[in-house]
Amino acid sequence: MNLFLRYLPAVATSAALVFAVLPARADGLAELDQFLREVSSAQSSFTQVVTSPKRAKETVARTKTSSGRFEFLRPGRFRFEYTKPFEQTIVADGETLWLYDVDLNQVTARQQKDVLGSTPAALIASGTDLKGLGQAFDLQSAPASEGIEWVDAKPRQSDGQLKSVRVGFRSGQLAELQIVDSLGQRSVLTFADWKGNVPLKAERFRFQPPAGADVIRP
Repeated sequence: MNLFLRYLPAVATSAALVFAVLPARADGLAELDQFLREVSSAQSSFTQVVTSPKRAKETVARTKTSSGRFEFLRPGRFRFEYTKPFEQTIVADGETLWLYDVDLNQVTARQQKDVLGSTPAALIASGTDLKGLGQAFDLQSAPASEGIEWVDAKPRQSDGQLKSVRVGFRSGQLAELQIVDSLGQRSVLTFADWKGNVPLKAERFRFQPPAGADVIRP
């Protein structure tokens, strides 16, 4: 599954400490809290760069760049449309997560509740408050840099594939996601042309498998 979504959900635990340490000044946690409370929908373009750990005798790490469009509607609906270099569509309709690989003409369908608990998608598109996210992630503000306020998010479940996520906000808008998996692969998503609270309808996030596509339900 796509790097952005393939991490297992975490076991729910107490998030009381998140609020105990939440500072009043503007910082990453405050930006995340405001984003969750005030941004109910959004549209954006994105660029994703995946860097793999260097293999033996490699002098330069291997990278792969892709780009596309992203949009979400709380609670629990989002759409990623990768357009370059290969077409791929990921849609969450509130109940089912659909992954459509155009080249393979293959659709994978999974129950959202089983796969989104501690994914980066939960941080920016499915979560609705810090308390809910704190059940799956240990959330901490990180130092600001280049005008971006950062939040470090580490899954509370330590045996999943996701090692860490860093979420960056600039002027109240989602600016960047940095994702590291347990194998050391790093994915950086940079967002541009951000439009918040746009009038999206639930119908936009419905997905119908194309005629003739293989549909897999693990």
